[in-house]
Amino acid sequence: MDQIVFFVLAAITLASAVYFVVAKNPLYAILSLVVTFFSISGFYLMLNAQFLFIIQIIVYAGAIMVLFLYILMMLNLNKIDDVKKHNANKFIGVFATCILFLGLLGAYKGLSGNTVATSADTTVGLTKNLGKLLFNEYVLPFEFASILILAGIVGAVLVGKRDL
Repeated sequence: MDQIVFFVLAAITLASAVYFVVAKNPLYAILSLVVTFFSISGFYLMLNAQFLFIIQIIVYAGAIMVLFLYILMMLNLNKIDDVKKHNANKFIGVFATCILFLGLLGAYKGLSGNTVATSADTTVGLTKNLGKLLFNEYVLPFEFASILILAGIVGAVLVGKRDL
């Protein structure tokens, strides 16, 4: 049963993420991103990480998406602005995707093949354990992720900004 739920969530996640990338209408793209965030929260629930499940829904599917919708409505993109866009942005996107793919491939090759399946740990999803790990061991990646999200929002505003 868990495998069926996993594959259904994976199909929904992949389909909505691909639609987010290829959608012509920015509003539909943002709505597909909401579907992606909800399906990712389903993965957290399957992993017994109830805290991350709720945070994913409240923070990402709620607050971040409201912020993106506000930015989209503030920019008021028109069809006339589409003519001004250059192919350089597409090239940069393809180049960044290739670099990401090479990094993932390198990480995959670095994995050891002798992993042993263990029984599920029931203390994994507890908030106390998550807080200890997040603010002791993983404080630098946590702060780096927040800076990366801020840079993405600033970049989205700068790319969509009209020359006055």
